[in-house]
Amino acid sequence: MAVHKSKVDWAERCPIRDVLERMGDRWSMLVLFTLGDHQSLRFSVLKNAIGDISQRMLSQTLRRLEQDGLVLRTAHATVPPRVDYELTALGQSFLLPMRNLLHWAEQNHQQVRDARVAYVPPPRHEAL
Repeated sequence: MAVHKSKVDWAERCPIRDVLERMGDRWSMLVLFTLGDHQSLRFSVLKNAIGDISQRMLSQTLRRLEQDGLVLRTAHATVPPRVDYELTALGQSFLLPMRNLLHWAEQNHQQVRDARVAYVPPPRHEAL
């Protein structure tokens, strides 16, 4: 049986979905937050600052953020090769809203965790 797929690309039509799809992934906000604390960082320094991100995932995340215009990649013709990453003006403009969200998360984390523990799902209705 074929699954019907809508021809509407909601991410293209809805700016909120389009942007939050990227920002809501596991690493993008952490990379932006880390870059926001520095003028520019080399790849290895950025990876060490984040800690538990793989080299492959950091590369993919940086590439997507660069594609979205939030991060600038500068490759230097040196031996060994050196690549620096920094926030663009657009990336800088996201820092304040992002920090507000992070502050809210820190302030309300325990309440969210308590609500998860207290949550009782509605009863499942069995089909006859």
